[in-house]
Amino acid sequence: MLDAGSRDRTVAFACSAGARVTERPWTNFLDARRYALAQVETPWTLMIDADEALDDVLRDAIVSASGDSEAYVMRRTTYFCGKPMRIWRDEPLVRLFKTGRAVLEAHPAFASGAALHEAWRCDGPVGELRGTLLHYSYADAASYRAKYDRYTSLEAASLRGSLLRTLGAYAGVAVRFAWLLFGRGAILDGPRGWYVAYHSAAYPAVAARKALRA
Repeated sequence: MLDAGSRDRTVAFACSAGARVTERPWTNFLDARRYALAQVETPWTLMIDADEALDDVLRDAIVSASGDSEAYVMRRTTYFCGKPMRIWRDEPLVRLFKTGRAVLEAHPAFASGAALHEAWRCDGPVGELRGTLLHYSYADAASYRAKYDRYTSLEAASLRGSLLRTLGAYAGVAVRFAWLLFGRGAILDGPRGWYVAYHSAAYPAVAARKALRA
């Protein structure tokens, strides 16, 4: 396990479960995950975050995987205020792979140079596992707002301020909001879904505005 200076009991729990813990100062998401991969000594790598968990079906699927593929996709569902969100349901992610056969790439939401929204890519055969990767990222609205503010600020820091880009980003908010509500089913999640859909739609505009003000 790689720990970047957590202040809770993460390290203690990991050690009590028999995990080998490596502590390293935080730099960014890409650096942390690439460093963690460099510490892996087993033929296969399973990478999950501290706020993620395997459901029983996925756990069994990992154990019984044939190993014919070089990597496996897991479907992740993210929770908000204790409930799964349709807007974040069944997100396909490569998380299990033969060590050394996958590379990590950043996919910032606003085409910036930020080391955010990273994903593993494998050019070899990729299979898919049954079950769900449970992502308990946002316990409440306050934790969502804090992460939202942090991520948009990181995106803005790698953008060059542009009035034209900012206006264009704001012009697309309504279209993105409608797509997330009806195309992705956020409207069915009630006020929680509408809240997340709106802020997700406004994300590029917020990042662009922050970059413009910098």
